[in-house]
Amino acid sequence: MNAKRVKRNAVIGILFFLPVTFLLFLYPAKHNYNTLDVLSADVRDLNGFTSDSEASILLEDHLTVIGFFGMHPLEKHTTGSNLKELVYDKFKGFKKFQVVIVLAEGTEAEGLALKKELMKYEELKYWHFVYGSPNAIKAIHKGLNVPDALDADLATDNVYIVDKELNLRGRLDDRSDNELAHDIPAYSKYAYNAIKVADLKNKMSEDVRILFTEYRQKRKGNFDSTSRRANDLNGTDE
Repeated sequence: MNAKRVKRNAVIGILFFLPVTFLLFLYPAKHNYNTLDVLSADVRDLNGFTSDSEASILLEDHLTVIGFFGMHPLEKHTTGSNLKELVYDKFKGFKKFQVVIVLAEGTEAEGLALKKELMKYEELKYWHFVYGSPNAIKAIHKGLNVPDALDADLATDNVYIVDKELNLRGRLDDRSDNELAHDIPAYSKYAYNAIKVADLKNKMSEDVRILFTEYRQKRKGNFDSTSRRANDLNGTDE
């Protein structure tokens, strides 16, 4: 009888302490995550652009995935579909999250047609098309301060992450473990190719999640800017 009681108490103890031990292992790590690097600051906002929404669409105070579909938005159907399924559908409804697609003035009908194709099963409440002149579109893209360029139709398959403070976010060091092992020089990740499913699924989705974690930690008062990967690379603290 005593042996059975001891065995029962041991099982109960294990069942009780195992999850507690697991949480204790997690606790020290939750404040030590690497946040998403700031690659450039002072991104231009969308002042002067019209939109498919009654409200003004701006980047400031939003976590934005921004893309450029230019003068022929229907030709970017695959880009839009991948972005919707792999990023938008995952984060829609999160506070202040939005996808903004920049189009050329005069493409409103084609933009509406593309949006109807993308919203066959649901309303795209947090997805916006904005329209501007060629010069305005070039200025917004230039303001991202990225090394790529728009094509002749003012479009690109790359999409970008802009935070609430109008900073371009990404990775200062995007090397894989294999590249690190072979001492490949560090290179940055400033854009995500929406044609490549793996780029959206494995990298952009993870980076947007990291940025939401950063904002959540800020609200809780647990955010420590010294944990940024930028500081890890530079070996200095802010």
